[in-house]
Amino acid sequence: MKVAIVCTEKLPVPPIRGGAIQTYIAGALPSLKGRHDITVFGRSDPDLPDRETVEGVRYIRVPGGLLETYRDGLAEVFQDEKFDVIHIFNRPRLVRTLRAAVPGARLILSMHNDMFKTAKIDREEGEEAVAQVDKIITISDYIGSSITADYPEAAPKLKTIYSGVDVNRFVPASTSAGRKLRDEIRAEHNLGSRKLVMFAGRLSANKGADILLQAMPILAKKHSDVALVLVGSKWFSDNNVTDYVAYVRALAQRMPVPVITTGFVHPEEIHKWFSAADVFVCPSQWEEPLARVHYEAMAAGLPIVTTARGGNPEIIEPGKNGYVIQNPEDPQEFADRISEILSNSSSAKAMGAHGRKLAEARFVWSRVVSDILSVWTEMEQSIASGAPLGLGTAETTAPEADHDSMELIADETVAETEINDEVTADAEEVFEVEEEELIIPEPEPVEKIYRFTNNPPSNPKIWIESSANTQNRRKRRAG
Repeated sequence: MKVAIVCTEKLPVPPIRGGAIQTYIAGALPSLKGRHDITVFGRSDPDLPDRETVEGVRYIRVPGGLLETYRDGLAEVFQDEKFDVIHIFNRPRLVRTLRAAVPGARLILSMHNDMFKTAKIDREEGEEAVAQVDKIITISDYIGSSITADYPEAAPKLKTIYSGVDVNRFVPASTSAGRKLRDEIRAEHNLGSRKLVMFAGRLSANKGADILLQAMPILAKKHSDVALVLVGSKWFSDNNVTDYVAYVRALAQRMPVPVITTGFVHPEEIHKWFSAADVFVCPSQWEEPLARVHYEAMAAGLPIVTTARGGNPEIIEPGKNGYVIQNPEDPQEFADRISEILSNSSSAKAMGAHGRKLAEARFVWSRVVSDILSVWTEMEQSIASGAPLGLGTAETTAPEADHDSMELIADETVAETEINDEVTADAEEVFEVEEEELIIPEPEPVEKIYRFTNNPPSNPKIWIESSANTQNRRKRRAG
């Protein structure tokens, strides 16, 4: 079949600027390309040609950034193309345009975020998108539930396919390759034998790096040899300083333990930090679809501490490969769980080893490819049978996954996300100031919380202190 894969307008493919969706596509392509004639559509980039063919895959790139610009560019190039299947990633608002451009194609929609919410798409267009597509793949059960809550008619078309990870690149420190990476990173940053806590993600309020920082002084009371690394920046390949980034840096400077802020790390380099760490923490404050850093941490043999937000808990077996924080706003709970892991090295190693086994058994790219191909084969069969467009097929209802044993049925493949390609309103509206203009607050007790405001302050040099009760802030983040 001739298959078009349509990425989002935010970042290019291959993922030279990062991006979970871009990484997902790049991870699956090597095995998909031999089965079908594939063209990947994505946004243009100064470091990539607008058209090229690489290892049998054709790439067509059009201006992006804004969805409207991207949509118009796609509409133009699709007029000259014919495809059997169009596989759209995370943009239900492209369905109408691409259906009009290629009326006879089967449409698949892969959802990595809550893009069917009314803030993202109006009801009429959402209903039309659900009706027009033949299949909706979600990266977590959470995303599927979110869609059916607003569009129950989508239920027969849903299929969860969790993401994958390169288990040959993300390796535990217990391996010779992992030990080499660990030693190099630790020597470069003078970490020695410190217990290294790792965060990886965008530095935006909904990702919760500030909450993890507030947990560090509590943790240091029991573990004076602990250190923290914050891997990430404001946005993929963007090291500009926002209020929130500056706040995180200021908070880091007041910590009683070493804190490393790396800024943006190229996707080809980030695996080194996973091998260097001892525990991975995802302190997400929003309803995260399912951050892909969880897969990377498991592949690297790290015990995980994550939050009960969105799809993140779906691949955690509490006490076996990690823990789920029930109160993500509470630094104390993070400190307690991290301390529990760091206090028992044999238990931590067992958790990391179990996570690695899960990654090898269930979250490799070959499994992702197999699941995608099963959907494409379904489309091929519907074409051959002359089935009407947009009908989809009902999935056999699967029993709930037993997270104690993680006995996921083969049909219940597993999802991806996160660093998510999408930013929430909080992250999109962050007010930026130049680094040299930022005023770092005078040292205060670390228990105090400083937060940025989502609306640009009249004086960007002013920090706004919040009370210990930050419930409204949390609701905004989660929303």
